[in-house]
Amino acid sequence: MVFNKWIFAGVCLPVLSMALARPTHGQQCTSSQNAAVECFAANAVKTKLLTVHYGMTMSQYKSYTVAVSNIIQAPDTNLVVFGLSCAVADAMPPTNADGSANQTAQTNAVNSIVAAEIASGIASLPSGTSQQDVQWFALDLVNSMNANNGVLLSPGTLLRLIDSYVVTSTSGGVVNWTQVNSNLATMVSNLASSGLLKLPPAITPAEVTSFAQSLAQIIYTYKTATSRASL
Repeated sequence: MVFNKWIFAGVCLPVLSMALARPTHGQQCTSSQNAAVECFAANAVKTKLLTVHYGMTMSQYKSYTVAVSNIIQAPDTNLVVFGLSCAVADAMPPTNADGSANQTAQTNAVNSIVAAEIASGIASLPSGTSQQDVQWFALDLVNSMNANNGVLLSPGTLLRLIDSYVVTSTSGGVVNWTQVNSNLATMVSNLASSGLLKLPPAITPAEVTSFAQSLAQIIYTYKTATSRASL
């Protein structure tokens, strides 16, 4: 899935929905917004604008496009997914330390981060979507961003900052996770008290701390899989 095609889809869905309302397109495409999205997906695959992926059937893919439509329309969720996808593409590429390919390590990291976002309350599931839908959407974004060499600023700074706590708490190849968790809790507290970390009313510092600690574990797993000493 190419990211700019999904942007096109997200922008054009309302227009396409109106177009599909014309009688020539069939009543099945006008019964609801979801039906319009499914019709768009079917036509997009037929015309090769989009490609069925992840081993899905056409029926499953239609359901996934509806889920993507719901995610795009949920700002609190899609901004988190977009941000972390940028960070992963930058700081956790699908390669080993020696430059050889390792897509599995990045995929596992993306899936784990999305799961941690949802478990910690950093991101919520929009109506009509599942955790798997959000994971697939994040993977679509990351896979597209992997090929983008135009980023000037490092969106992976947060991941590298968290990794620095893992690195400094490692001795003889063993990570002192008690120390890592304590340092991350202090980091979140300091960022919040200084005003650098602004949280919405529904998110607590404890939830952010839990998410940061989960990220530390995910980063360590990724580094182990890719033989990297640091991000």
